[in-house]
Amino acid sequence: MFIPTRWNMRLRRFAQEEEGAQVIEYALIIAMTSITLALILRGLSGGTLTNFITRVSECLTDGACT
Repeated sequence: MFIPTRWNMRLRRFAQEEEGAQVIEYALIIAMTSITLALILRGLSGGTLTNFITRVSECLTDGACT
């Protein structure tokens, strides 16, 4: 029980420090941006990300963009 208590105290200290709060904020911003981009790409590709990647690949290699 000593180890979880020590880690709990470290985590609380990290969250209370301003630098720790900034790291958490940046991580949340990156996560939300990633989710948003994935949803946008899914919508642009007609439902699947694989389809979108295939279309981009064909456009770059063959020049036949549709």
